[in-house]
Amino acid sequence: MSAASPAPASGPGSASGPSSARRIVGAVIHQPYIWAIVALLLLLIINLVKDPSYLGVSVNATTGNLSGNVIDILRASAPIMMIAIGMTLVIATRGIDLSVGSVMAVSGAVSMEFMNNSGGGDAGTAIMAAALALGISAVLGTVNGVLVSVVGLQPFITTLITMLAGRGLAKVITSGQNTSATNEPFRWLANGTVFGFPVIFVIGAVIVAIVAILVRRTALGLMIESIGINPRAARMAGIRPIGILISVYIVSAVLAGIAGIFSTASVMTVEVAKTGLNAEMDAILAVVIGGTSLAGGKFSLTGSVIGALLIATLDKTIVFLSIPSSATPAFKAIVIVVICLLQSQRVRALFARRRSRTTPSAPVPTRKETVSA
Repeated sequence: MSAASPAPASGPGSASGPSSARRIVGAVIHQPYIWAIVALLLLLIINLVKDPSYLGVSVNATTGNLSGNVIDILRASAPIMMIAIGMTLVIATRGIDLSVGSVMAVSGAVSMEFMNNSGGGDAGTAIMAAALALGISAVLGTVNGVLVSVVGLQPFITTLITMLAGRGLAKVITSGQNTSATNEPFRWLANGTVFGFPVIFVIGAVIVAIVAILVRRTALGLMIESIGINPRAARMAGIRPIGILISVYIVSAVLAGIAGIFSTASVMTVEVAKTGLNAEMDAILAVVIGGTSLAGGKFSLTGSVIGALLIATLDKTIVFLSIPSSATPAFKAIVIVVICLLQSQRVRALFARRRSRTTPSAPVPTRKETVSA
């Protein structure tokens, strides 16, 4: 019998350590939102080059609240985060929701009109205004879901109709005028702080956590992905797309309603022509930047959150660098196109082929080397 070969060493100098580290690095690099993180860091570095104190956070001695550019970015990202999370679930089902901006306007219009007409400045009035706004948003989401799943209209056409109708509904509610109200509890939702952090971001983070638990700790997330990957196969597996599609569009509309409350509560005024304007574009961009494919299927809520933070940082960077407003869309488009190119499977394959060409191949053993002594 031949002697047993010695067991490989498992100490710190063994090859398992470097190989495991390479596996971890490889797993991180292959995350769909890794380039969004890289772009976010690059934007922060650019701002730091112009102002080394850009990321500084100070404490107000009077109020005890935190202040700084980072806090402003967190506050600005909350509404984008809300509509991006809802849009992620819709896109995962091979759909699209172009009505989120109009739903934001309707939500803001309903809440401002209710508080303006009631004249109440207490917390009860604020809660009623928010509940009424979210209820109307849910109705609009139900309309979208029914038209897509039951009637069979294309999501693009359906939500385009709702986008136009919703903006008109907001004008009817406010009689075409900008409506303001006075209610400190309602204002606190957007301008208040909790332990020094913006309430608006804390609420947004809690809502994201709830949605993440709902879709990742239950079978709902898998059913949403299965509908986006192959609706016919999902139906044959016993999944009922109608109920899931309606639920997804309701969630998207309710989250857009929350974003509308956030946007109007910050200034306590709803501008029907501007509230939620182009919000659907920011939501779609945040989802795509986060690595979720517009073709449906697998989705990443974490990536959408990072995409929302990136868009908020990009908006603030544009202002910080004093870029003219006329050039803002072009600057924004360039950054986003570069990120999408880096996420493209074809571009990644090109880099992989070039890497394989530059990597030297192992020498082929000769016949004499293969013969045992």
